[in-house]
Amino acid sequence: SKSTSLPSIKSSLGASFPDSFVDRSSKNLSSVPQDLTQTVLNISWNSLEEIDTETFLDTPLLKELDLSHNRLRNLSGQQYLLYTQNLQVLNLTSNQFLAMTLGSEFISLVNLERFAIGAKNICMGDFKSIAAVKLHTLTLSLEDELKYEAGSLRQAHAKRLQISFTKYQIIDHDLLADAVSVFPEVELMNLLDGYQDMIRLFKEGEEIHTSHLYLTNLSITWDDLTDTVNEVLATSIAHLSFCDVTLSKLPYKGTAVAKTSQMKSFTARRVVVTSFLFSQEDVYNFFINLPVESVALLEVSIIHMTCPQSHSPLLHLDFSYCALSDSIFSRVEGQETVDCETLVNIRRLNLLGNNLMSLQVISKRLKHMSSLREVDLSINSLVYDGLKECSWPPSITNMTLSSNGLTDSVFKCLPNGTETLDLQNNQILVIPSSIMKLSNLSSLNLNFNRLRDLPPCNGFPSINTLLLRLNSLHTPSVNQLESCPKLKTLDVKQKNSHSGIELLGWPLDYYCTYPEVMRNSTLKEILIPEISCNAGLLAATILFPSVALIITILTLCHCLDVPWYIGMIWQWTRAKHRARTRQVRPEDLVGIEFHAFVSYSQQDADWVHNFLLPNLEGPAGGLRICHHERNFVPGKTIIENIVTCVEKCQRSVFVLSGHFVKSEWCHYELYFASHQRLVQGSGSIVLVLLEPLPQYLIPSKYYQLKSMMERHTYLEWPQDRAKHRLFWANLRAALQADLPSWE
Repeated sequence: SKSTSLPSIKSSLGASFPDSFVDRSSKNLSSVPQDLTQTVLNISWNSLEEIDTETFLDTPLLKELDLSHNRLRNLSGQQYLLYTQNLQVLNLTSNQFLAMTLGSEFISLVNLERFAIGAKNICMGDFKSIAAVKLHTLTLSLEDELKYEAGSLRQAHAKRLQISFTKYQIIDHDLLADAVSVFPEVELMNLLDGYQDMIRLFKEGEEIHTSHLYLTNLSITWDDLTDTVNEVLATSIAHLSFCDVTLSKLPYKGTAVAKTSQMKSFTARRVVVTSFLFSQEDVYNFFINLPVESVALLEVSIIHMTCPQSHSPLLHLDFSYCALSDSIFSRVEGQETVDCETLVNIRRLNLLGNNLMSLQVISKRLKHMSSLREVDLSINSLVYDGLKECSWPPSITNMTLSSNGLTDSVFKCLPNGTETLDLQNNQILVIPSSIMKLSNLSSLNLNFNRLRDLPPCNGFPSINTLLLRLNSLHTPSVNQLESCPKLKTLDVKQKNSHSGIELLGWPLDYYCTYPEVMRNSTLKEILIPEISCNAGLLAATILFPSVALIITILTLCHCLDVPWYIGMIWQWTRAKHRARTRQVRPEDLVGIEFHAFVSYSQQDADWVHNFLLPNLEGPAGGLRICHHERNFVPGKTIIENIVTCVEKCQRSVFVLSGHFVKSEWCHYELYFASHQRLVQGSGSIVLVLLEPLPQYLIPSKYYQLKSMMERHTYLEWPQDRAKHRLFWANLRAALQADLPSWE
């Protein structure tokens, strides 16, 4: 069938070569599109059953071809490959191949480096067509019902063999035996079970040519993992790696580990634990006591690491991006913390990306590592206050402390023999003149700090390379360089012809970005005014007018009472916003007849009659106010009238004064309104402060009133008549609501 033109999607490779990458995946294609002049082509996840022989006749530059997840049927009939001699990557997995027999056309793929394939049957001679090709990676995507003939893989030559299993597929004994006897590197992917079959293979003592064994994307129990590790330790495999592991059934007691092995390194990356109750110490002990030279636990959520039980052969430890704390390698005995003394052979220690806090404590944890030379403590939260001395092992020569919270005091907590020091991305302002002498220091990286001047070299006379990029060196004192007799490279984008020091890229790479009028001018051409270099003069020029302006504004605000107006306008705005956004259901208004019930002391009745009611009711306010003098029903008790009125009102207004807190009936009204507040919400009560009312004047029985005044905004009656209008606008906004019409 004829294909249609589809839009091109470029990958990172295509970004460098604009027409090099085309993605035609998941387009439901039944034939290959025409005019393909690219070097990378993805036609996966389509419906291709056959590909015409001359499809790639005009694509001599094609290097990567992905035909996975289609309906191709015969590996002996892929004639289009005759025109893809430059192909380096070919993916034919997840098609409908019954047999793995590769046709003669595969002989032409002399440049092939990565080949991925899958079929239901693998037999002797299937790979003879690529016997002369030295692949980097051969990937076998196994089908559910695989039939494998022993010895079939021996004609394939690749540095690494990847075997991808399907769900719950068991490891084929002959396939694994051939894999580890032929290929230097073997990767088993997507395993869920069958580990005991692999363990039995290792126990049988079969010939093993593999030096690197990778187990990727698997689900495994603790017993299967430790049994696998112990059996591999007894073989000639030098490097064992686990990646993307789901680990279950962790132990409650210790697990034995082999005492000796030929294995060089063990790596576990991104391990997720599904058990909640287990012995963390026993898990840590298993890994730290492995008889290998290198252990790496990467991106694993371990919070501690124990100390080996005896002198360890470990040379390298890498716990990058875990969750380790300052207690690492230590143990508690009674009231004392005991540091580790058995890691005496460690040469390189990598602890970047953890939860380390104290540089001084970490130095104490490492002090017995007498062979330690390289330490990476970057991307932690390390600080040093300078109060206690540090106790690093004297053997350390390379120290990486980048991306921490270290300040100037760090120079008092460094190993004396340090030769290379990385302190970039910290909070260093200046290098103190009283620091310890680092006689061997030859390279110092202080990029991304806060230095304001070039540091003197009195503390490190052998310095050869000094990196100071992206600091605050606005006016560097070049004469400081006279104390650096051996300095050859200084990365601050300057050049001093008298000192013999070459500053990288001067003068063309050093140009001005600010101010705008001088943008893109070279620094060599710019004359900077005195005020730009004199910090005191610049500060005085800016500070004095600023202070005068602030004082003037504060004085005007005080005289015009601006804070009061701002506060009242803010309250009015909030009240209006709540009124617009409040969603009142019809059933919530059943029985509601008034906007507000007014509670006040009889001593304040004049204010209520002369000011409050006229401004809330009638044309001025348009609100319905429930007033006890006209709305209490004769014959009912006062309590009954209070309860009835509160229930008929949307809100309750309390006029607070010294008289209010002395009135027993006001107390009852506040009590019942507080209970109604639980149903209608905190906005159902509005407090109006008629006069100042200190907390100590409020009786203890008014504890609810005290709480409301502490947690809610209240309106204060202003004595200034000019402010009355804004006060009434705020109060009306707080009470406004749509009520049912009176019948």
